[in-house]
Amino acid sequence: MTARNSLKTDRTSNLKGALFGAMLIGGMSVAGSALAAPQGLYSANELNDADVVLKATPSQHVGEVDDILLDDDMRVRALVVETDDQFGLAEKAYVVNTGDFTVETLNGDSLDEVSYVVHLDMTSDEISQQPEYTSTWWAETKEATSKAWANTKEGASSAWETTKSATADALTSAGNALESAGDKAQQAVDGNQ
Repeated sequence: MTARNSLKTDRTSNLKGALFGAMLIGGMSVAGSALAAPQGLYSANELNDADVVLKATPSQHVGEVDDILLDDDMRVRALVVETDDQFGLAEKAYVVNTGDFTVETLNGDSLDEVSYVVHLDMTSDEISQQPEYTSTWWAETKEATSKAWANTKEGASSAWETTKSATADALTSAGNALESAGDKAQQAVDGNQ
């Protein structure tokens, strides 16, 4: 078993339940049968293995969806597209980010008949320039994403502390100003009596 297949098997067993029941589309561009309005609910099970075509030339079959990549919020961040040996593309798995594809729903009125076609908004040359889905890519991306999340969390915490401190200082200053104004008003009243 290759490292990629082993990685896929491990992820599939861990995520399949979460994907099938709770999922899809927090950030994925998805469209109905005429690539119009989003459907609202999608099946990860049916999206996996969906045919992938070029948006500009939908008759050109590029490959199929090999995996669905989610972030910590369980939002779709990318699809893994396994390409066919056509159009100058080698048989590889490429990571295609959300925003670079749309999903066309076919027979969406019945779960038993629903299927999807993924339309890539890129050329075959652009597909070949996407990151290849490997164990190295997975490890590097996971680490970078984790660091980005930690930095965002730390930055948000720091911003909250700064905002909280500034707000407390402003409220203290406003309270002192009101107290001072009240004392002056009281002195003015006492002086007029």
